[in-house]
Amino acid sequence: MNTISLPPYAPVLMESTRAIGYSIEAAIADLIDNSIVAKASSVDIDFFPIGEAYISIFDNGCGMDKDTLINAMKYGSRNSLEVRDENDLGRYGLGLKMASMSQCRILTVISKQNGKTNGCQWNLDYIANESKDWSLILLDEKILEQFPNYEKIKKAEHGTLVIWQNLDRLAVGEIQIEKAFRDKMAIIREHLSLVFHRYISGESGLIKLNIRMNDLSIEPIDPFLTKKSTQLMDEEIIVVRGKKVKVKPFILPHTSKLTKAELIQLGGKDGLRKLQGFYVYRNKRLLIWGTWFRLMRQGDLTKLSRVQVDIPNSLDDLWTLDIKKSTATPPEEVRNNLKTIINKIAEGSRRTWTFRGKKEISDKMVHVWNRKITRDGNVFYEVNNEHPMVVDFINRYPQSEKYLTNILKQIALSLPLNQLYIDLTEDEKISNDSDANAKNIIDLLKSILSSIPDVDRKSYLETLKSIEPFCNFAEEIDKAIKKGEIQ
Repeated sequence: MNTISLPPYAPVLMESTRAIGYSIEAAIADLIDNSIVAKASSVDIDFFPIGEAYISIFDNGCGMDKDTLINAMKYGSRNSLEVRDENDLGRYGLGLKMASMSQCRILTVISKQNGKTNGCQWNLDYIANESKDWSLILLDEKILEQFPNYEKIKKAEHGTLVIWQNLDRLAVGEIQIEKAFRDKMAIIREHLSLVFHRYISGESGLIKLNIRMNDLSIEPIDPFLTKKSTQLMDEEIIVVRGKKVKVKPFILPHTSKLTKAELIQLGGKDGLRKLQGFYVYRNKRLLIWGTWFRLMRQGDLTKLSRVQVDIPNSLDDLWTLDIKKSTATPPEEVRNNLKTIINKIAEGSRRTWTFRGKKEISDKMVHVWNRKITRDGNVFYEVNNEHPMVVDFINRYPQSEKYLTNILKQIALSLPLNQLYIDLTEDEKISNDSDANAKNIIDLLKSILSSIPDVDRKSYLETLKSIEPFCNFAEEIDKAIKKGEIQ
């Protein structure tokens, strides 16, 4: 069998791989993966949009010697089928190069280890116009000081500095480059806050990572709001090919229990509905989120459901992880196991949304609103005409019964159902309980009882205790009765 070697033409292939689809935030996240593998505890990202614009990323990791650096600059520096360290976040040996070159035309990497500093550079224009080959530029130590932020690596005992220059992709279609930089920085900050939140927060077993952008530290975004959310069930373990996939479902609090800042943190511009679903982590680095993998439809009643899924890098081939580490598909064995969990997850979220609705049809409580269904299946709400306070009013003023009934019908017909639906789907914080604290409720109860004859007051009080909102403050009301505050 005859063979010939057909190496790819460097100018064409390097230019083509720039269009693989990296966003700037995904590209920077790929570089931070390398920093984590190098056991860095801090990463400094600097943006400089003025004049000869650049972006630099410096980490205080272990650094690289000359041979290791040259190999790291090689396209396909590692076989994706090789067994990696269990904490390795890499996959194809392409991230540093392809992520960087997707954003710039000049990539410079300077690394320091054991007091020795080395630098290499890929320059697309040099390759396209002069060398026409895979010509990696080895930088003389004397000229390294010319590069932006070199002083950071010079002062450090060890670390790596990555510099992007000639940022042609960032400037495409932009009139104001500085504004484009600022907008991108906001997107990048939010992305990194979420993707690396477990590292930034210093989760047990991880080196706590401090990521700074232009000297301002990034705060973690916990997509599960673990301090306030409900863990629906114990962590589930799915064993695949002898390796563990860990599944931990959460139910977020009802939106009425969330602050405005928490709603923004959990939903951002996309909203809770779009971000429900599985959150897949590879070695505790978030890969993909806001999807049910077609196991369930996204809906408003399940938008409080989020599931943390931890996978090891040894199962990369089964999850069909892409180069950008931004898409992953669970294998059939995992999907089948998730199906048995997903119904419990959905039901938990539905209970959170329909809790008040369930109280409305409970036999133990009396409610202002009745939920009814017409013969053709339409749902409508009407004021409960058998509510004790309504009945008491009619008994006192029988001549007003018709007038009162018409008013209650008008109130029911005027419910702003469409606006309520819009507010709920857009995660507006809706609550009619702003004045529902114990003191106000007890004062209201006293006011109502003051107009009731002494003979009927005791039985009327017992009735009121089963009515909203008083039933939600039963303990406080009982204490007030014992103290003689309510008679």
